[in-house]
Amino acid sequence: MSAPFTHTFALSPTRSATRWLRQNAVIAGTAGLLLALLLLSLAAPWLSLPDPARIDLAVKLMPPGAEHWFGTDALGRDLFSQVLHGARISLLIGAGVVLVAALIGVPLGLVAGYAGGWLDSLLMRTADLFLAFPPLLLPILLVALLGPGLENAMLAVAVSWFPWYARIARAAALSVKAENYIVSARAFGASHARIVWRHVLPNCSTPILVQASLDFGYAILTTASLGFIGLGATPPTPEWGLMISNARSVFLEYWWTAAFPGAAIFIAVMAANLLGDGLRDRLDPKFEGRSA
Repeated sequence: MSAPFTHTFALSPTRSATRWLRQNAVIAGTAGLLLALLLLSLAAPWLSLPDPARIDLAVKLMPPGAEHWFGTDALGRDLFSQVLHGARISLLIGAGVVLVAALIGVPLGLVAGYAGGWLDSLLMRTADLFLAFPPLLLPILLVALLGPGLENAMLAVAVSWFPWYARIARAAALSVKAENYIVSARAFGASHARIVWRHVLPNCSTPILVQASLDFGYAILTTASLGFIGLGATPPTPEWGLMISNARSVFLEYWWTAAFPGAAIFIAVMAANLLGDGLRDRLDPKFEGRSA
């Protein structure tokens, strides 16, 4: 008697993509929103939009309408153009802060965890000094020392956040440095730098990616806060926090001057946070909220 006929059908690329989108709807949706915001901001210079820095007092504080979709500010500048151009600045701020913080913190954490001993204590106690400050106070102090400006604000936020990446990298180094494959690599003469690069660093890539996606939105929000109090971007840079700061004296009567840049900050930060939560659910096997 012949065996029953069996056959396994492979999913088509379209069905596979559809299935992945259903299982990762939050990740796909928020990543798509951030990507759309980035593409619109990059295309802004080629769109038929008013110059975001052009002052025209004849149309100042105009409400939203067909001519100016988001209205104008107290200097007659088009708010839609400013918000769209400001998206590129804010997204670059988020990426730049996370990148600098990771480039500082990850090597320090890997060295501390792998070397151990007095070097570990020295590096991590130094990192703890930065964590002793409230989240926004240290960037304010650093910007006050370096001087106002967008670059200084980004650097100040990144320097105040690097200890979190150092702690993640240190934990990964401590968890694997006594493993058999690390001991074997050391016995076969592999250098410490090669072991850290090839074996230790990949073990902390997932938690670092999750942390970076969560910090991306907070970086935008923190830098906007610095711009709001006059320590971030300087005029005429179309940065969202600075736009809200410029509207402080008129927004109670002319609501659109602060509502639209505020909504842009909300959308970008919410999308980044949801993306980070989605990545944590999918990539962290220890997270209880991960779907089966």
